[in-house]
Amino acid sequence: MPTPATRLTELTDCGGCAAKLRADLLAEALAGLGAETAPADLIAGLSPPDDAAVYRLSPDLAVIGTLDFFPPLVDDPETYGAIAAANALSDVFAMGGRVLFAMAIAALPEDLPRGAMEAIFRGASAKVREAGGTLAGGHTIRDAEPKYGLAVIGVAHPDRLLRKGGAKAGDVLILTKPLGTGLLVSGQRKGRTTPADLAAAIEQMLTLNQAASDVFVAAGLRGATDVTGFGLLGHGLEMARASNARFVFDASALPALAGALDLARAGVETGGAAHNRRYVAAWLSVGAGVPDEFATLVHDPQTSGGLLAAVPPDRLAAVVAGLDDARVNHWRVGHVEAGEGIALR
Repeated sequence: MPTPATRLTELTDCGGCAAKLRADLLAEALAGLGAETAPADLIAGLSPPDDAAVYRLSPDLAVIGTLDFFPPLVDDPETYGAIAAANALSDVFAMGGRVLFAMAIAALPEDLPRGAMEAIFRGASAKVREAGGTLAGGHTIRDAEPKYGLAVIGVAHPDRLLRKGGAKAGDVLILTKPLGTGLLVSGQRKGRTTPADLAAAIEQMLTLNQAASDVFVAAGLRGATDVTGFGLLGHGLEMARASNARFVFDASALPALAGALDLARAGVETGGAAHNRRYVAAWLSVGAGVPDEFATLVHDPQTSGGLLAAVPPDRLAAVVAGLDDARVNHWRVGHVEAGEGIALR
């Protein structure tokens, strides 16, 4: 029976974006739906899939719709609600949009302390306000395993969207958050993540991708996605396939959260990472000498991860300057080539 001292992570087998269905299974289940004829004004939907659905309302206005929810990955209810919200809001930013409002999706045990429920809702509402939107309602059901998230509505100019299929050969790949949240959360469950390292991961998961998105849109970029449950390589593969190109990642340039690589060297890995390995295996080439811990890092499921953007060389200086001015951390992690698939070198 839950009590006021309930540890949320003890009520679930896995949390955050590591709880996603594996990508290959999802693709098979959705394959038939992509064949349906969609309205011409549905700019982004199931065929091909993108980070959110987008519907053109007029020549200069499109509405963006997305939803995301998952079980707890931290014990503090308010922090859990805020992370779940930041993660859901990220898909609007990954499309280059701004947030209007959100609706909550909550599946909670009825005997969860009322204070914990209120804290989850409070944390999410504050994060939506930070994004410039309003938490306008929602729906709840009973569930022994807590789950929380948001359906988010945003808007964008239809000609200024960020799309998974917008990368071109010669583009530079920029990542705006370090990797390793899945490793650190999994390590915490095993008692192997230090409090300081977990706190840094939580702070990152609470950080919105709004500022990075604004910079990319202002620079006229067209190719981007957010890195979440399928890991850097899984989401990189989605972009590569949608762009009919090959993504090459430089292992030595990959940023990692403090403690993540140590956990990877010690053999820590989430169940979601194993699914991600299977998903990209047929499309992935790994260069000789790439350390095993970096291979683990690029398959690690991220929760509220950063944006991965394909930046044309002639816009790289402007993007870097814009990110610096906005105080958004960023790393040059690879490039785009002609071809197909993904590579780790």
